Amino acid sequence: MKITELKIYSPSIGQQQEFYSEVLGLKMLDRSVHKVSFQIGNSILRLEYKKDATPYHFAINIPANKDQDALLWLKSKVEILKDGTDEIIDFKAWNAKAIYFYDQDKNIVELIARKNLKNHSDQYFGADQFLEISEIGVATNDIESEYKTLRDVMDIGVYDGGFGNFCAIGDEYGLFICINKNRKKWYPTQDKAYGSD
Repeated sequence: MKITELKIYSPSIGQQQEFYSEVLGLKMLDRSVHKVSFQIGNSILRLEYKKDATPYHFAINIPANKDQDALLWLKSKVEILKDGTDEIIDFKAWNAKAIYFYDQDKNIVELIARKNLKNHSDQYFGADQFLEISEIGVATNDIESEYKTLRDVMDIGVYDGGFGNFCAIGDEYGLFICINKNRKKWYPTQDKAYGSD
């Protein structure tokens, strides 16, 4: 599954514009008082103003061999969200390594190097190595219902997990990360998971 465009809401468009364009160095596609959008590899991230917007979680694929380079690059720009002392999280079951950080709205942003994709790069790491948005978190009361809704509109299957607490739906290019918001919080911060708009 490809996530060509992701729209999320933000209470602070100006701060987010500065973060994504100046701190991360992403190409801004358009900007108005109430919205801004950025190119993230093959995907577009759109942020639209909403006064009471709550935080999201989303992930961006990076080349399979660039987790260490991405960490060094990020550490000069943002605070890394750790699991204990681990700055790079090794998801052995997914053959992937991930790094987490907050943007200006406390959205949990993840850079993930998926070894199965064999998309190695010999280029210096920077924002141009962001390949695509590959995950969006969906906090819900009923994971199975969310899955059935998704399956009804697209050819999609369960990648990992089940319908109790956590279910990843899709494939390594695009996943809906569904969690039961009454039983689980966002990893690695344990931030509250809010229902998505």
